[in-house]
Amino acid sequence: MNPSAVGFQCPECVAQGRRETRQGQLPYGGRPSRDPRTTTIVLIGMNLAVWAGILLTGGAFGRLFNMLALTPLGRCEATDGTGFYPTNEVGCVGTDVQWVDGAATGAWWQVITSAFTHSEIIHIAFNMFALWILGPQLERLLGRTRFLALYLVSAIAASAVVVLFSGPYVSTVGASGAIFGMLGAFLLVARKHGGDVRQILILLGANVLITVVGRSYISWQGHFGGFIGGLAVTAALIHLPKEQRKRWQWPLVALVALISLAAVVFRSMQLS
Repeated sequence: MNPSAVGFQCPECVAQGRRETRQGQLPYGGRPSRDPRTTTIVLIGMNLAVWAGILLTGGAFGRLFNMLALTPLGRCEATDGTGFYPTNEVGCVGTDVQWVDGAATGAWWQVITSAFTHSEIIHIAFNMFALWILGPQLERLLGRTRFLALYLVSAIAASAVVVLFSGPYVSTVGASGAIFGMLGAFLLVARKHGGDVRQILILLGANVLITVVGRSYISWQGHFGGFIGGLAVTAALIHLPKEQRKRWQWPLVALVALISLAAVVFRSMQLS
């Protein structure tokens, strides 16, 4: 017999229990992280590295910023940053103008790089603070891989809605889409477990109000797309029956990403 916290257990019972129970698995199939803050720290570090690079290459609308920011259609802009001229690449000729590629003109990487790009110190500070508060909690619940999938697919979904509904020459940047996806995840998890969702709804309401008030310079498209993407990914991760999770979780998450990318391709074809 093996001594246990309460009484004794037979070796055969312990062995059978180990066979029937998945060791070290989180509620929705992920594995616990040694430190649930690690992925969040890496994401924050990536955002800060890009921010530093932007500061060193001309700031907002500098060379690196233009390359990484999401612009649905390319544009011709003044080299001194004083304005832009909607035209095609062929017509962008002269020493005082430069062509900036967009998603529809071949800069496909902007769909994800824009989520790591920020234009102002208050912008990156607010987003990184929110990421630091929300990220470790979600990684603790979902595991590192699923949390990272939630973050990145929410960012891609945000970019899809930006490309679909933003002005073709407007550049959009920021991790806000991914942050809204994380808020959507918290909302679904709280509802599933019968938790108090009022604080989450208040936080969402405050962010929606800020988005509406500042819609002239805040991308409601990115916020909305990220939120919907986060809801879809989280639903795929937590609402499947336990016996179906291993088979369907990742295909459904991939489907959300593919639908988002298909929307980008469709709109890009229209614009170009």
